Amino acid sequence: MTCAGGGCRSSVRISGPWSRTRKRSASGNEESWQAIQARAKAEGGEVLFADQVDIRSDQVTGRTWGAKGCTPLVRRTGNRFSVNAMSAISTKGRMHFMVFPETFDADVMCRFLDRIAGHFDRKVHLVVDGHSAHRSRKVRAWLADHPDRIELHLLPSYSPELNPDELVNADLNRSLPMHSRARDQAQLAAETRRFFHRRQRQPHIVRGYFGGSHVRYILEENCD
Repeated sequence: MTCAGGGCRSSVRISGPWSRTRKRSASGNEESWQAIQARAKAEGGEVLFADQVDIRSDQVTGRTWGAKGCTPLVRRTGNRFSVNAMSAISTKGRMHFMVFPETFDADVMCRFLDRIAGHFDRKVHLVVDGHSAHRSRKVRAWLADHPDRIELHLLPSYSPELNPDELVNADLNRSLPMHSRARDQAQLAAETRRFFHRRQRQPHIVRGYFGGSHVRYILEENCD
């Protein structure tokens, strides 16, 4: 779906091995990945892929070790808390993020759009999943008020594997410390920000997210 000027069209059409099944289930005016890429290039714009993630204190993260035959034990607080994050990445190795304590909703999405727009002096084509916040009236109104800043494109339904930012989320969960678990929400938020700041200084890793088998279509199209 493309949202610009307050209106929305249906799902982004992805070329490659997955397109045959996606096309049969799609309806309305689809927009191909090639068309989005070509328009961004013609406008001198930037394409970013974004996603949100929930980080909980009780989820299994990181890696550890233990003596052979002995299950390792990790001490942690009995309190349950969480933080959320939104990130966006580009094939150039750029990463932008926002960590927040509240539930992800339209208000948070608009704040993230403000942040992204503030980082660029050109139009951004932002590719996201079909979360209800992305399709909300408030977000559509923001886009209508900023038609030259950001255009939103929604991936086909039930296809998280097509979003390279999902690999950022997996990397985050693997990278959070396991031996010294966060004791409260503030510490968990600080650890999450440290991860994103570290990855911002490692553009080669960010570019590597686009090498996954299900998202390689992005780089393949870039080579045409």
